[in-house]
Amino acid sequence: MAYQKKFVVNNETYIENLETPRLILRNWKQEDIEPFALLNADPRVCEFLPNVITREETLASLDKIQSHFRDFGFGLFAVELRSTNKFIGFVGLKYFSFDAHFTPNVELAWRLSWEYWGQGLATEAAKKVTRYGFECLKLPEILAITAKNNKRSWRVMEKLGMTSNPEENFMHPQLDHQDPLSEHVLYRF
Repeated sequence: MAYQKKFVVNNETYIENLETPRLILRNWKQEDIEPFALLNADPRVCEFLPNVITREETLASLDKIQSHFRDFGFGLFAVELRSTNKFIGFVGLKYFSFDAHFTPNVELAWRLSWEYWGQGLATEAAKKVTRYGFECLKLPEILAITAKNNKRSWRVMEKLGMTSNPEENFMHPQLDHQDPLSEHVLYRF
């Protein structure tokens, strides 16, 4: 099966789209900034993050996303709904940004607008991305993490066939250990 081809133009790395029956996983566009900022400002979407994300933090995260693509040739893709061509979030692979017993390693991550939850879209996109990671990037392992009480993300990970071991639960090093979100679960492929 053919996957993305990487090419470079003016020192910028571009990757062709990944597609599923309902989604296009693609490079980010200028038009994605506003809906991404709205998604990040939504308390429902950020329920299991330390706080909602400001517009300035959103712009900084986009810079990090682009840098990751440039540095490693893969990253977090913008997700577009095929039926409407509407940006609905991101899904992709990235290196963990902190040290833990399981790093360095690659993380499967996603964030979708709440209107699109419960439709299997995160699972659909994550299946495509993980297949790309194993078959094209030849990654030996892909991990995913979430706050211990984020059952919705657990379900996605389990639908993908990932497994967890309670002995690998950990206190997130970027959160105060008293924070109710601090304890995280680790899932592996």
